[in-house]
Amino acid sequence: MSLYFQLDLNVFIPKKNTAAFFLLVGLNLLVAFAASFVLPKRFYYDAAIIAYDKGNEIGYFGSYPLTILFYKITGLRYLPFTLIALIQFPVLMGILYKIGIPSTFEKVTIKNVLVYLAFTMIAIFMSMPSKEFVTFLYLSAIVFLFQKKLFSFQKTLFISLSLFVFFGAIYRPYFALLPIVAMGMYWVTCIKISNRTFATLFYGIALIIFLSLSYGFVQGQFFSEQSRELINNARMGSVDANSSIVSPVKADTWYGEIIGILYGFFTVNVPLNGLKHIFSPQIVLFVIWQLFLFYILLVRLARCIKDKKEYVYELWILLFVFSFFILQGVFEPDLGSAIRHKMGVFPLIYYALYYDHFRKALQ
Repeated sequence: MSLYFQLDLNVFIPKKNTAAFFLLVGLNLLVAFAASFVLPKRFYYDAAIIAYDKGNEIGYFGSYPLTILFYKITGLRYLPFTLIALIQFPVLMGILYKIGIPSTFEKVTIKNVLVYLAFTMIAIFMSMPSKEFVTFLYLSAIVFLFQKKLFSFQKTLFISLSLFVFFGAIYRPYFALLPIVAMGMYWVTCIKISNRTFATLFYGIALIIFLSLSYGFVQGQFFSEQSRELINNARMGSVDANSSIVSPVKADTWYGEIIGILYGFFTVNVPLNGLKHIFSPQIVLFVIWQLFLFYILLVRLARCIKDKKEYVYELWILLFVFSFFILQGVFEPDLGSAIRHKMGVFPLIYYALYYDHFRKALQ
């Protein structure tokens, strides 16, 4: 009888990794709830546009119009931000739970700490009406496609690339460029050259530079010139421009655009120059977080390239992630936007960080 009771009791005792996951979810749910009471007003500029729609922007195309429509249809726009936080954060954590909890999630490793901190950032940025909430939901479908393997690899890849293009067409245009960059990078992985990992990354950056210059010669403005530069020029001298990404050279010439893209890529993804904000602890923390994240993902990319046949699904997820990083170097106006947008694609990052654990779980 006592043996039966002991075995039955074990059913209700969660594993250490699961307990750690839910403990973090619980703690960060409190962060999400408290966010609206402590965050400065600048965090709510987008949320106010989405919730109140004073400009009557609601519609079917574009990130603001569609997000406003989403929050109206779901009824979330009519709720207090604190209640929205208590709904949205558990939904996002539920998605990560479905993707999987790594078997060693309770151990304090660098990789796990990066994810612990990401949970807090998600709690902060998703504690209000947000375009990143929509992006997170949408991109999680791509992760599940790759993870569940319901179709052949070719069909899975085609559907995923189509989903990116569709998302770019109706929501955020730069996502339509992501498949082009990812396919270009994949082509490099097929070539037998030394340092294929860095060559893959270099070619992805070179490809977006080529696309931007081509676009600029036809339309009269380059990618970063009509996005990042336009936003930063409009808010120059503002308090909100503290972490603005300002190229050392104007982006109105072909060489200026090249320098601007390279500067943007390193500022967003290898942000050593962000250490100049030594008196802004949140920026310094992001710099450290981003440096470790980039390095770990780069190592995992190298492993997948080395054994491409074995890790073909995981390779493409990583190519999606690095393609997004490259696009951030072109379009992100500041470090705050960069980290917020990374939380929008976090399902891809999460899977890329732990793909080896999820493979074991499926076997």
